[in-house]
Parts: sequence; structure tokens; C-alpha cells
Amino acid sequence: MTPVDVVLLVVAGLVAGGVNAIAGGGTLIMFPALVATGMPTVSAAVTNAVALWPGYVGNVASLGPQARKESLACWPLAIYAVLGSLIGSALLLAAPPGTVDVVIPVLVLGASLVLAFQPKLRARLGGGADHDRPMVIALAVVGVGIYGGFFQGALGVILLAVLGIALSAPIAVTNAIKGMLQLVVVSTNVVVFSLFGPVDWAVAALVAPASLLGGVIGGRFARRADATVLRRCVVVFGIAVGLWLAVRALV
Repeated sequence: MTPVDVVLLVVAGLVAGGVNAIAGGGTLIMFPALVATGMPTVSAAVTNAVALWPGYVGNVASLGPQARKESLACWPLAIYAVLGSLIGSALLLAAPPGTVDVVIPVLVLGASLVLAFQPKLRARLGGGADHDRPMVIALAVVGVGIYGGFFQGALGVILLAVLGIALSAPIAVTNAIKGMLQLVVVSTNVVVFSLFGPVDWAVAALVAPASLLGGVIGGRFARRADATVLRRCVVVFGIAVGLWLAVRALV
């Protein structure tokens, strides 16, 4: 790595950690930064998951005792999250590099659009469902786990959306369950990628503390920051990155 690469990755880690704490979508910042340093797409995807993992731990730690208790009450959902994450991780590692180069831009653009409609998704959560639908919840969590195992962009937003549609619970409880399942999915990724994936450990060791610090700083400013403006900036950036990755894959 050049000194410029080091500065780019540390700054991206700080920003990604802060963005995850305030509005979500940190992977849309970190992943393109890794690719910009010349890292192959698959290696960038697995290194991103490992490097940003501390931020997900911090998210759960910041929920508070009651919220953590409520999320742990839904521990059976963690089994479905692990199953989905294992499938998604296996698909990423087994897919030919050329396929991943084509799929990732689609996921980046899709995640950017989901992030763009986050307010409407949150509004939908406010109404809740009339009753819990166990089969729908299970299938939804497995599906999101597969997505998260392959790519983590806007994972929390997508989880919050599907849980809100399938689960009858206040948004505070849904958010706590989202945080727990998000940590389960990414932790499964970290285990699988550590054993079988092309993780760039030097980069992960460099970025992880920066993302954790960014998450702490972002968490402290979350109440004062304009999440709408930040989200719009990340969405525009994510769409631009998705188009850049698409052109890069096709050229």
C-alpha cells in the first residue's frame, strides 16, 4: 500500500463507521475505497466485512440492556440469519471473479435505492403488522442473510424493512432485533471469510480501529446530525459508485 492508500482507507473507515451509526450504508463508502486501492472485488468484499465488524458490535452494545433483552428473546431468528449468511458467503467465495464483478454493481445500486427510500420504509414500520407471520419472518431473515453473506451494503435498512412488514412489534423492538441479526450475519461472514476467504489482514487491521472510532463518534453525534442530508449524500455516492463498478466490469 502507498501512503495515499493508507490515508484513503483510514478516512473511509472513519466515515463508514460514522455513516453506519447515523444513517446506515457504510459499506457503500468502504467497499469502493478498497477497490480504488487496486484490491480485487471478492477480496474487497470479504475484507470490508471483517474491517467493519467492530461497528456492528458497537451498535448492539449501544442498544441498552432492555433492548438487548428484547432482541435476544427472538434468538431463534439468529439460526435463520446464520443459515442465510452461510449460503451467501459460500456463493461469494464460489462465484467466478467475473460473475462477482457483474453482480456487485447491481447490489450497490439496489442498496443505494433501498437507502434512498429508507424514510418510507420506516413509515411502513410504524404501522406494524396485524400479527406475526413465523414462516414469512423465517424466509425473510434467510433471504436477507443470503444478501448479507454476499454483500453488506444497506444490510440494516433491508433487515428493518422486512422485519417491519412481517413482525408485529414497536419500532424500538424491531430496531433491536435488526441490530442483533445484523451482528449475527456479519459475524458469520467474518468466521467464514477468516477461514476460507482472501481477507487482506493488513488492511482489515488498519481499517477496523478507524471504523470503530467512526462508529463511536457517529453515535455521539447521531442525534444532532442531519441524517436526511447524510443519507442523500451516501445515496448519490452509492449510485455513482455502482455505475463506476458496472462500467469497470464491462470494459
